Amino acid sequence: MRARSWHVLGAGAAVLAALLVFTRLDFGRPAESEAIDPNDPAQVALGEKLYAAQCASCHGEDLQGQLDWQSRRADGTYPAPPHDETGHTWHHADALLFDYTKRGGAVVIGGNFKSSMPGFGDHLTDDEIRAVIAFIKSTWPSQIRQRQEERNGG
Repeated sequence: MRARSWHVLGAGAAVLAALLVFTRLDFGRPAESEAIDPNDPAQVALGEKLYAAQCASCHGEDLQGQLDWQSRRADGTYPAPPHDETGHTWHHADALLFDYTKRGGAVVIGGNFKSSMPGFGDHLTDDEIRAVIAFIKSTWPSQIRQRQEERNGG
């Protein structure tokens, strides 16, 4: 009985430690030096150039995505979704958008999820990835930007 008590106590301490670490990470809000700011003209301009060079071939010059983007293909992947207000990009917090762009869809989702979204961590710096996201967000209507900001905890 005593050994079991120590196991329960140890497990409880581990859960508490994990919660403390998790709350300190603050996944929803990047540090000021890591901000994604759709109101920053320099960041948005850089993001627009990078989007045209790296993203538009799949997600469209006007962020419109590929046709039938919500239907799974025969290979198990989905067509590239739109990044305008008609898609689901704005449904996600900045931290997830950043991670998905940096590491790629299959890595972030895990399991048997198949994705044709590659990771751009080897092609773009973290600041460049943030700039692309800032550009995308800058194109959204204000009510969509506000709803997405709520997902960031703001």
